[in-house]
Amino acid sequence: MKKKKDKKKKGKKDDWSDDDEDVLADKMINMDLEDGTDDEMSKQMDFKAKQKKKKERKKIQEEEEDEEADAEDEDMEEEEEEKEKEVEVVKKKEEVAKMEEEVAKKKEEMEVVEEKKPEDVDREEVEEKPNSGKEKQKEEEKVTTPEPMEVTTTPSPPPPAQVLASPPAEESEEEEEEESEEMKLKKKRLAEKEALKKLSHKERKKIKQQLEYERQMEAMLKKGGHGSSALDDTFSVSQAEKSDKQQSQLENAVDIKIENFSISAKGKALFTNASLMIANGRRYGLVGPNGHGKTTLLRHIQSRALNIPPNIDVLYCEQEVIADDTRAIDVVLQADKKRSDLLKEKDEHEGNMKKKNKEVDMDRLQDVYDELKAIGADKAEPKARRILAGLGFTREMQGRATKNFSGGWRMRVSLARALFMEPTLLMLDEPTNHLDLNAVIWLDNYLQGWKKTLLVVSHDQSFLDNVCTDVIHLDMHKLQYYKGNYSMFKKMLVQKRKEQIKAYEKQEKRIKDMKASGASKKQAEKKTKEVLTRKQEKNRAKNKKEEKENGPTELLEKPQEYIVKFNFPEPPPLQPPILGLYNVSFNYDGHKPLFKKVDFGIDMDCRIAIVGPNGVGKSTFLKLLLGELSPTIGELRKNHRVKIGRYDQHSGEHLTAEESPSEYLMRLFNLQYEKARKALGTFGLASHAHTIKNKDLSGGQKARVALAELCLSSPDVLILDEPTNNLDIESIDALAEAISEYKGGVIIVSHDERLIRDTNCNLWVIEEQTINEIDGGFDEYRKELLEELGEEINNPSISAHAAADL
Repeated sequence: MKKKKDKKKKGKKDDWSDDDEDVLADKMINMDLEDGTDDEMSKQMDFKAKQKKKKERKKIQEEEEDEEADAEDEDMEEEEEEKEKEVEVVKKKEEVAKMEEEVAKKKEEMEVVEEKKPEDVDREEVEEKPNSGKEKQKEEEKVTTPEPMEVTTTPSPPPPAQVLASPPAEESEEEEEEESEEMKLKKKRLAEKEALKKLSHKERKKIKQQLEYERQMEAMLKKGGHGSSALDDTFSVSQAEKSDKQQSQLENAVDIKIENFSISAKGKALFTNASLMIANGRRYGLVGPNGHGKTTLLRHIQSRALNIPPNIDVLYCEQEVIADDTRAIDVVLQADKKRSDLLKEKDEHEGNMKKKNKEVDMDRLQDVYDELKAIGADKAEPKARRILAGLGFTREMQGRATKNFSGGWRMRVSLARALFMEPTLLMLDEPTNHLDLNAVIWLDNYLQGWKKTLLVVSHDQSFLDNVCTDVIHLDMHKLQYYKGNYSMFKKMLVQKRKEQIKAYEKQEKRIKDMKASGASKKQAEKKTKEVLTRKQEKNRAKNKKEEKENGPTELLEKPQEYIVKFNFPEPPPLQPPILGLYNVSFNYDGHKPLFKKVDFGIDMDCRIAIVGPNGVGKSTFLKLLLGELSPTIGELRKNHRVKIGRYDQHSGEHLTAEESPSEYLMRLFNLQYEKARKALGTFGLASHAHTIKNKDLSGGQKARVALAELCLSSPDVLILDEPTNNLDIESIDALAEAISEYKGGVIIVSHDERLIRDTNCNLWVIEEQTINEIDGGFDEYRKELLEELGEEINNPSISAHAAADL
């Protein structure tokens, strides 16, 4: 390359050389020319000299770029060679592992042969004479095979085991196929390399840019916000060790009491020296903001990572049942293993009685009958059918195979199985998310009569009010306990917050005064800690509690206020009709009509909640209103200026996966960065989540992004389908308040009783292929539904709702 550069530096024959310039300059000096001509000649010489230097520089730059491109190609080739070597090493390791398995199998066969009787061995030898020669040869080869050596990352010749051992024909065929595929890939790569080498540097660069552009577009257009970045989902747990005496007491305990445990995830503290106390027979509601560790606590209890008494059976209902040919009713009944085993044994004995040549143990059969009677086996199926019916399963659906149900319905089967089993401690995480309003009303009523221990996480305030006897509040990495339902907890929490703020302000004033008197910040904090420690010791002495303290108590932290505020923009006035269906009938192809001669309309003052069991057509009705489906008969009429804003439980799935929430809103609405972040903050999305990719957001965070998008679209009518899913209680309160203040029309499909009540919605029920308004309100609808199911009505929700106003 140096020689080439030197040659190019010399220039072409047509270019000006330094000697020629000097000679010409001397001639011009000797000539008596005018000053003007001298100047022109000198300018021309300078101009040509500059042009020559520019050409030389350009050529040198092109050569350097070519060298860099060649170096890049060489690096790529080296990387590909290294990858190929790694693949070969992995394959060698797999081959060695196969050989080890074969040797182990052969040894087991030899041991079995030695253990057999001589007669059996003789028979086998007679039967297997034709193949004896081959087997002996294989045995000799296996015996002579030494243990396989470890394969290092550097390429090396195959170990002796691979050379001596002769693999079976099937394995050799598979290896040949793999090798042929590898050869094809290698040939393809070589062809691509050769094709790239033929291209110029500029062409290669253009191809790389095109591939990068295609990759970015694919990432931008990928919908759903599904998946997550590769993260290590590990938790670290620490808890106080128990003495032998405490451990023996734990074996017979009926209550759960775990003191001073800590849980952290990826370095972030979720629980710090917290205490878990669950009394037998109580119904607890676990509440707290999203993402603070409620589900994590349930999973740690289920896995017994915490010290749960061994005699307490725990069931955490989180996964849907397997999709197979088992009927829904059988999945529920098979959960009672003892009953299933006894019935199987009974059938065997009764089958033997019919066969005269077999003896039957009549005493054992009588014992089986007695045990079945004792556990109430004859009442099991009616109980299972009652639970399934309450959760929305018709008689025909109960006999349907689970593989014919959607994921939501299989989750209902899982919930039915958990309720049927009645474990000592039942844990439910957002059980109402998969249910319609009718099923939520039944579950609410059913759990009010639950006799065993219950721990439930839910965002449904009415559900918590009706079901729970106690509330556990996850706050500042600790668990705080309150007697009573959720409404009572809210009132006590307001009072407690006032006390905490007062204590924190008093502490800060003391530290400020001490600093003013000349003490340093560290000295002031140390003395304040000592004062707090003395107060706590005094209180413990009064309560006669013996606890060991390591050092002074930590300073009080400022109570964190979790406030969420939603707001929808005020729409312009519109003349009716705003939106309506006129004499509409509809059916899907090949199915019975869902609607017949339906008339329905709304204006800007309407607040409507549509209710009805799953399958009657609530989602189809909304699609007809939105114009996503066309009526079979009749028509949809709407104001040509009306803008409809739609939000449903799957709204977060349409977010682009690779964009952040702020980037997504900036692109959609042409916003500035600050305005996009302000819109996200308005709907309660934490600031750190504004720049995270949409695919890495939680369900609640995606819901907030979708709500911000809905708000920025400035709708005249809101159509909300299960909007409370993925929102916490504070966010649901904020949504209810925003809907109440909104001046446009609202249609809601929701299972959340509190949202329906707080927004003063009129109830419309879809039944018998039409939609009608309900007279009397929510409580009358609840009572009518439970009576139809033949359920005894427990505490009506109206009394729980009234408790909030006490």
